[in-house]
Amino acid sequence: MHEYSIVSALLDRVDDAVRLHGATAVHRIRVQIGELSGVETGLLHEAFLMVRGSTVSAEAELEITAVEAQWRCAMCNRIVARGERLSCPNCGATARLAKGSEILLERVEMEVP
Repeated sequence: MHEYSIVSALLDRVDDAVRLHGATAVHRIRVQIGELSGVETGLLHEAFLMVRGSTVSAEAELEITAVEAQWRCAMCNRIVARGERLSCPNCGATARLAKGSEILLERVEMEVP
């Protein structure tokens, strides 16, 4: 289950922010997970609960925001609707995935003295 390695990398980034700001505790961690990222959000949350105990994030809440996949025309930037062919109805160019594959640490709420 690769969610454990994702949580480990996420907590490493949070620890970097904690050191940078001299924080004493982390209260909330907000992440964006794209629907095409290959991450199962339920498993990610469970992995977080299991791994966080020995870190400064031991009492932190993990807030996961799901990001819906979206495609855009590579030429004219038009959004291609879900279920349409992955080519632009305006200019015929190939559509590219614009969002929905990300795993993004969006925000860390921490206690700083």
